[in-house]
Amino acid sequence: MNQKAEQPPVVSLLLIFVTIFLGFAIVGPLVGFFISVPFYPGETMEYLTALQGDIPQHPEIKTALYVMQGCATTIGLIFAPMLLLMTQQKSIKDLFRGQSIDPLPMLLTVVVVIVFMGLNSFFVEWNAGIKFPEFMKEFETWARQSEDKATGITQFLTHFDSTFQVFIALVVIAILPAIGEELVFRGLVQNEFYRGTKNIHLSIWISAMLFSAIHFQFYGFVPRMLLGAMFGYLYFWSGSLWISILAHFINNGIAVLGMYLHQQGYFDFDVESTEAAPWPLVLFSTVLTSILLYSFKRYYDQKATPA
Repeated sequence: MNQKAEQPPVVSLLLIFVTIFLGFAIVGPLVGFFISVPFYPGETMEYLTALQGDIPQHPEIKTALYVMQGCATTIGLIFAPMLLLMTQQKSIKDLFRGQSIDPLPMLLTVVVVIVFMGLNSFFVEWNAGIKFPEFMKEFETWARQSEDKATGITQFLTHFDSTFQVFIALVVIAILPAIGEELVFRGLVQNEFYRGTKNIHLSIWISAMLFSAIHFQFYGFVPRMLLGAMFGYLYFWSGSLWISILAHFINNGIAVLGMYLHQQGYFDFDVESTEAAPWPLVLFSTVLTSILLYSFKRYYDQKATPA
């Protein structure tokens, strides 16, 4: 990144998280509320009451909620970080330059994200079944309640009544988070940790942990952290944020389309299931994921080495 306004990494990280919090938790939802009001088929006060209540019990709120969530993501995770970079006299273009993005690494990115799902299903099942000792009973109860609430909202947003809702979901759940979350956690946070620690592996894994923690879903923490780490390595090896954005989009997009196709009865597999894939498939996924990641890294290593 272009360090025109050099400041300690700790200060930069603090500014990043404060900016993201203000944009994503306060300004974004507030602006999104007013923009989404016309999409609610009722009075404004009824809409506000529905938002504060049990959201899955109000199917009429779904389209408006998509719009509101999309605004929060756009303002909090895209516009706010870009504004922060501008105030620090840094260029967002530096995050996307890297080396040229050829068809081969793009194809490898798409395939490795899909193949990794088999391996990650093992960690999904393991993380979902974690039991805590008795002295952490209160935390376990809180974590389960938070997970159930988040799962309920996710199921509500991904139960599609029309193809139009599928399109909106792809934008709100796949495209916007892919751009925003990668801009924040790989483009900003990972780079700042690397600038401070000079250790890329530590920087990638800390950023991945923060990326997972910010979702506030403990029973999906480990598989989401592993996914974030893979995004981090893809970004570091390629030098371009477009690669990790593509990987993030493929992961979320497959989930959205998979839910829709499952609801339509095109196949029996439920992408929301926390059950691990069969062991032979997990083993095959582990080996193939390793080969694909090695091939991806080797491709960029060879490009960086003069003939």
